[in-house]
Amino acid sequence: MARRTIKVDYLARVEGEGGLKVVVRDGKVASAELNIFEPPRFFEAFLRGRAFNEAPDITARICGICPVAYQMSAVHAMENALGITVTGSLRDLRRLIYCGEWIESHALHIYMLHAPDFLGYEGAIDMARDHGDVVRRGLSLKQAGNEIVTLLGGREIHPINVRIGGFYRAPRKRELAPLAEKLKWARDAALETVRWSSSLDFPERERDYTFVALRHGKEYPFNEGRISSNRGLDIAAAEYDDHFEETHVERSTALHSRFKGGGTYLTGPLARYNLNFDCLSPLAQDAAREAGLERNCSNPYRSIVVRAVEVLYACDEALRIISAYEEPDRPAVPVEPCAGSGYGATEAPRGLLYHHYRLESDGLIAQARIVPPTSQNQASIEEDLASYIGDFLDLPDDELRHRCEQTVRNYDPCISCSAHFLRLDLDRG
Repeated sequence: MARRTIKVDYLARVEGEGGLKVVVRDGKVASAELNIFEPPRFFEAFLRGRAFNEAPDITARICGICPVAYQMSAVHAMENALGITVTGSLRDLRRLIYCGEWIESHALHIYMLHAPDFLGYEGAIDMARDHGDVVRRGLSLKQAGNEIVTLLGGREIHPINVRIGGFYRAPRKRELAPLAEKLKWARDAALETVRWSSSLDFPERERDYTFVALRHGKEYPFNEGRISSNRGLDIAAAEYDDHFEETHVERSTALHSRFKGGGTYLTGPLARYNLNFDCLSPLAQDAAREAGLERNCSNPYRSIVVRAVEVLYACDEALRIISAYEEPDRPAVPVEPCAGSGYGATEAPRGLLYHHYRLESDGLIAQARIVPPTSQNQASIEEDLASYIGDFLDLPDDELRHRCEQTVRNYDPCISCSAHFLRLDLDRG
């Protein structure tokens, strides 16, 4: 029986530590495994017994690339438990800081992590020797996103200005003016990024995905909306556990998320785009069409273009918010602890991020549950490998290995985020 094994001990150009193993028998993919071996970090356990208002700053440490998503998910879940709703300028500022995170995270992925796959380089440093202007554009675009997070969050990594009820300090309108000038350049650079990324050479592969993302209806989703799918799912964050479940697989220190009753799904840019195209700004919609994207896109290799469209939207949305901004009377609404359960779901750059907390009457956290995007996408990544790699089996091992890694990087997996929890079932016989 002919057997061929493609093994990648350490995946390059992804955040965190993981490996990959694909086994081929008789010309067909027999198994495909994404192995996550980074040590679990037990953030849910760290949170138990801590004060409710500590959750945003603690959860931000889960990820250095998308701390805003963890902060915002924690904030929304806590506000849900406490019966608080934030509106007006404070709500707009939350969208603005989310714009910053999407811009910096997507720019990093597009230019530094994913583009080398399409252009035939080992990494961004090698690519920069021949495409210096392109790499510089990517770095400058990322910096524009970082500056939004710095202004609103107090610093660009693990921001400290976000709190339940709003912010510790709201910016003055005049502080946003220099940011707007830089974002006008960033919007032009983002438009060029859409055009440039659409010129890359894409494998023509599609799959009939079940897409899952937030759907707001009136705006492209960042931190509010209902959890929806292209199969009719339409639920509040509080209903998440009624429809999804996590299971432990031996090869991974991260849990795999699936629909209850079976079935994988895809979350992230492709899911958001397919479920919310009508809520993109006109500029982003026109750029997507010009780039050859249809109203629906099911080719994961084109996710790099979809991310570029989302960067363009984030720049456009940031400029809209800054233009309309009015300084709030106070930086946060009052918050008092009470017993209750709270649920929150936001859209991290990599996809849906779910938080659930149960509070005691004194505001201490009795229970915490966090489901990051990469753990939700792991099963879908493996299905992509099994589905697509069979068409590349005539390639030499090195080139096939490259295609396998490229397929994983379509998802921009954040392995450290997904490995923060592990359920241990111990049977001593």
